[in-house]
Amino acid sequence: MAIRIARLVLLVLALAGFAPTPEAKMLRSTAERVAVAEDRGYQALVNAANAVVAVKVKALPNARSNETLGEERLGSGVVIGDDGLVLTIGYLIMEADQIEVTGANGTAVPASVVAYDHATGFGLIKSLAPLDVKPIRLGTAQPVSQLDRMMVVTGGEEQVISIATVVSKRKFAGYWEYLIDDAIFTAPPRLDHSGAALINKEGELVGVGSLFVLDALTPGERFPGNMFVPVDLLKPVLEEMIKTGAQKESRRPWLGVNSLEEDGRIKVMQVNEESPADRAGIKAGDIILSVNGSQIESLEAFYHAIWTVGPAGADVVLTIVQGPVVREVTVRSMDRLDFMRRKPAV
Repeated sequence: MAIRIARLVLLVLALAGFAPTPEAKMLRSTAERVAVAEDRGYQALVNAANAVVAVKVKALPNARSNETLGEERLGSGVVIGDDGLVLTIGYLIMEADQIEVTGANGTAVPASVVAYDHATGFGLIKSLAPLDVKPIRLGTAQPVSQLDRMMVVTGGEEQVISIATVVSKRKFAGYWEYLIDDAIFTAPPRLDHSGAALINKEGELVGVGSLFVLDALTPGERFPGNMFVPVDLLKPVLEEMIKTGAQKESRRPWLGVNSLEEDGRIKVMQVNEESPADRAGIKAGDIILSVNGSQIESLEAFYHAIWTVGPAGADVVLTIVQGPVVREVTVRSMDRLDFMRRKPAV
C-alpha cells in the first residue's frame, strides 16, 4: 500500500507538469512524499484514485453476450454515491449473474445491478455491504481538450495508475448500434481499460473507459489508444437510470446487426443470433443501401434512420445487396433490453 501511495504521488506531480526537484528526489520516506503531495494540494487526486474499485462479474450461463464478452469478466468501477453506488462500463455487467467489487484495501463485497444503459454505454451497480470509500466528484469533459494530461486508474488491491494524454474528442459510432457525442480518446493505450476512471487535475471523474482503439487520433489512421465515455452523458439521466434501470433513449428500435462503414456503404459484419435482423434474413456480408427509402452512407446516418422510425417494435425497411441480388427486407425492431437474458427473480 505504501509503495502504491508513493507511486501515486509521483504520478500526481507528473500530471501537474512538475518535474521532480532536487529536494523531492532527496525525500526518502513515503510519508515525506505524501506530505509534498498534500502541500501542493493534490490530496483530491489521492482520494479520487481510492474511489476506483475492481469489478468482477460472472454472467448467466446462457447469456447471449458470453460469446463475445466471456462468462467471467474483469474490469473497474468508480464509487459515485455514499450508498455504495458504482459507475462502470455497461458491457461488464450485461446479463450478470454474480457481481463482486473490491476496493484498494482488498476487501471484496457482493453487488447488484442497478442499471444498464445502452444509449450511453454506462452501467450502475450497488455494493450490498459498506465499501468504506469516499465517492469521487463528477466533473465535466467539456473543457477537456487535445494534449490535456489525465490520470487513468483501475481498481482493486493491485490498483494501477498511469498518466495519459488526450489525443482527440469526437463523435463515436460503434459497430453494435451505438453512437455518442464527444468521446474522449487517449494515448498511450491500456488493455485494462474496461470501466477505468479518467480523472482530471482537480480529482474529478471526467470519463469511464470503454475500448482499445487503433485510430485514437484520427479516424482510419493507425494510432492506438483508448476511448472513454464522458460523464456528461450520465448527469442528465442518472436519476432516471437509478429509478427505471435505463433511460428511455435505450429503449429505441434495435435490429441486432454489427456493421462498419466501407467506401461509403454500410457492410454487415455479423448478425446477432435470434435478433430481429437474423429473423428477417439479414446475413454477414450484406450491404445496406437505404433505410425506409433514404440512402445511407455512414454508421451515424444508419443509426439515426433506425432510431427515428418510431418506438421499439416498429418496422424498419432495409434495401440491401445480398450476394448478386438487391432486396427489400422488412425488419421488426425490438428493445435491446428485452433481447438480453435476465437473472431469474428469487
